[in-house]
Amino acid sequence: MKKLFSYLSVILLLASCSSIEKYNLQVTKLHPVEDLQDDIDKVYTQLKRNHPRLYQFTPKETLDFKFDSLKKAITTPMDSRTFYKQLATVTKYVGQGHMSVSPPSKQFHKKERKKLRAMRFDITNLDFEYLDNKLFIANAIGKDSILKNAEVIKVEDETPEDLIKDYKKLIASDGYNTTLHNRVVGKRFMRFYVYDKGRFDSISLTLKNDDSTFVKKYKRRLAKDSIQIKRDSIKRDSIKIANASKSKAVLKAEKKARKAKFKAKKKFNSKYGFQPVKFMPEVKVYNRNLDFVGKDSVIALMKIRSFQDGRYKWFYDDVFKTLDSLKTETLIIDLRDNFGGRLAEIDYLYSYLTDVNYTFLNKSELNTRFPILKMLMSNSNTIATKAIAGILSPGLAVIDVLRVSKKDKKLMYRFKSAKEQEPKELNFKGKIYVLINGNSFSASSVISSKLHGDKRATFVGEETGGAYNGTVAGMYKTYELPNTKIQARIGLMHMDTSYKNNPDGYGVKPDIEILPTYQDRLNNVDPELNWILEDIEGKK
Repeated sequence: MKKLFSYLSVILLLASCSSIEKYNLQVTKLHPVEDLQDDIDKVYTQLKRNHPRLYQFTPKETLDFKFDSLKKAITTPMDSRTFYKQLATVTKYVGQGHMSVSPPSKQFHKKERKKLRAMRFDITNLDFEYLDNKLFIANAIGKDSILKNAEVIKVEDETPEDLIKDYKKLIASDGYNTTLHNRVVGKRFMRFYVYDKGRFDSISLTLKNDDSTFVKKYKRRLAKDSIQIKRDSIKRDSIKIANASKSKAVLKAEKKARKAKFKAKKKFNSKYGFQPVKFMPEVKVYNRNLDFVGKDSVIALMKIRSFQDGRYKWFYDDVFKTLDSLKTETLIIDLRDNFGGRLAEIDYLYSYLTDVNYTFLNKSELNTRFPILKMLMSNSNTIATKAIAGILSPGLAVIDVLRVSKKDKKLMYRFKSAKEQEPKELNFKGKIYVLINGNSFSASSVISSKLHGDKRATFVGEETGGAYNGTVAGMYKTYELPNTKIQARIGLMHMDTSYKNNPDGYGVKPDIEILPTYQDRLNNVDPELNWILEDIEGKK
C-alpha cells in the first residue's frame, strides 16, 4: 500500500511539473490567428450566455461590430499578453466595471513558490495617486515613508503619461462614467504595469521630490538575511534558557496570559479588518476606523477602506453604541478609494443609518437558474473546487431554486437584502455627510445610491466610479479562454436599489463637488473634509 501511494505521488508530481511547463509554454508562445479569433468568439459567447445586461450601454449591433472588427484586425500571430491588450479595448464597451479580462501569469513549481514567498519586493509598499496629470507616491511605509508625495518622472525608461494613456484604453467602468479612469489608473498603477510588462524582479523609478530628482531602484530580495536569521535563532535560544529556570506553574500562567492576549488581539484585528503587510508586522493597517475630528473633537469620522475582511458587525455595533452614548450629532462616512466588498456589510451599515423599515436591494436580474453552481464550475477553478461543488451540487441547486424566480420573463435572484427589514434600535438620527470619489465603486456606490435616494446624507467630493442605477456583480463566472489562457470575469447578477437617476450610466454625483489637487497633497490638506468641517461650524 505504501509503495502504491509512493508511485501515485511520483506520478502526480511528474504530471504537475509537465502541466506547469505546458501552461507556461502556452501563455508565452505566438498563437495562430485562427486560435486568437476563436478565443474572441468564445469570450463573446460567454458574455451573451451569462451577462444579464450585456447591451445596456452599447447596442447589440455596435457590440457585434466591435467584436467582429477585432477579429478582422488580427492578421498576425501574437502572444497572450499582446492579445489581452487588444481584447480589453473591446470588452470595455460592455460598460460594466466588474467585467474584466486579465492576462495569464507564469506558473511556478512548489520549490519556486516557496522561494518566492520568502522574498520581499518593497515596491509593493508604495501607494500611487494620479492628480493634475501627475503620478506620485501617495503613501509609503517603512524606510520609504520619506518618499510620500514624490512625483514619478519615469518608470524605467517610460513616462507615466505615456503608460497611463495606454492603460486608460483598457479600463472598463460602469456606463459612461469617466471618474473611475483617472482614479483607478493611479491607485492600481502597478497592477496595470504588471499586466502590461509581465512579472519582473527589479524596477527603477525616477522621482522628483522638492527640487531634487533621483532614481530609486527596487529589487526582489530575501526577506531576512543570514545575520537576521542568526539573531532570531539566538533570541529563541535565550527564551528557552530563561524558561528552563521557571516553575511549571509560572510557565502555565505565562502561556495562559499569552493565549488570552493573542485571542484579544485576534478579535480586535477582525473587528477593524486588519490588513497585514508582508514582512512588516509593525505596520498596522485597518479597513475600518472611527475617529473624532473638528474643533472640539465631537464630529465622528468613520473611514471605511473596503467592505470586506473581519467581523464587521462587531465594529458597527460598537461604533453606533459609542455615538449613542456620546450623543453625537454629526457623522462623516469616508468612502473615498473604497472599491466595494460585501453586500451583507453595506446592508448592515445602512440599518444603523435609517429609522424606518426598509428594503435595501431589489431582486437581482440574472441569466441562469443556478448561479452558485455556474460560479463554482467555472473552467478557471481547480479540479478540487469543481469536485467539491459536484458533491455539494444537490444542496446548492436547492438553494438556487429557492432564491430564483421569474418575473416579466426575467429570472430574478433574491438576496436577504431584498427582504423588508427593521432598522437597528441604536440607529443614528443626526446629520450625515458622505465623502466619495471616482474610486468609490461597487458596494460603495450601492450604499451611496441608497443614501442619496433617501436624501439621508450630503455628498461631498467627486462622482462615484460605480453607477447610480446598479451594477452587474454579486457572483462571477471566471472563464479561461482555451487558447491564450486569458481570464474573463463576468458578473452574473444586476444589483440595484429602488432609486434611479437619469440619464443612465453615471455615478452618484456629489451635492458639493470638490476635486483635490497635487498641491493639496503637498500641503497635507484634505479639501473635501475641510469643507464639511467648515460647513458644520458655520451652522452652529
